[in-house]
Amino acid sequence: MTQSRTQNARAYRRVAAAVDAVCAVAADADATTLEEVVDAVAAERGRPIEIADADLGPGVCGQRRYYPTKDIIVLASALPNRDHTLAHELGHIVFDHEGAPASEVTLEVSDELIAYMLSQRAHQTALEDGEDDQAEWEAETFAAMLMTRLRVFNSRGAGVSVLRFDEALG
Repeated sequence: MTQSRTQNARAYRRVAAAVDAVCAVAADADATTLEEVVDAVAAERGRPIEIADADLGPGVCGQRRYYPTKDIIVLASALPNRDHTLAHELGHIVFDHEGAPASEVTLEVSDELIAYMLSQRAHQTALEDGEDDQAEWEAETFAAMLMTRLRVFNSRGAGVSVLRFDEALG
């Protein structure tokens, strides 16, 4: 296996393990909505996570704001997919990504960044371009995996029973 494929596989396993851990916490708290999952993660970490809406800069859908005693996830007021953005920002918290000052993030939003987020090759670009892009890839992949798992939870029964059944099947 090439080094790139090995890195890709490790990165996917890291994100999948994080989603599994979050889903286990959610199942233990019987959390089936994304907001309940955020609350369960906050309780597990012993650190509050608040969710707020605000008018953010052009092209900014959400932000994770770190404070000494809490985290705040700020979501743009008019989002087409609020839950996905919330899950993405939760991913930044779960992975403890450092982030960047809001002014820098706003300045970096461009057509290239939008294309990057939509690209099927986002992970390879992240490996080549460094830690910041890797953090965005992890958060985006985490969001997609978590949202898929939550849809399964909500379509197949109670969170705890579904999680335990999935664990039994491996």
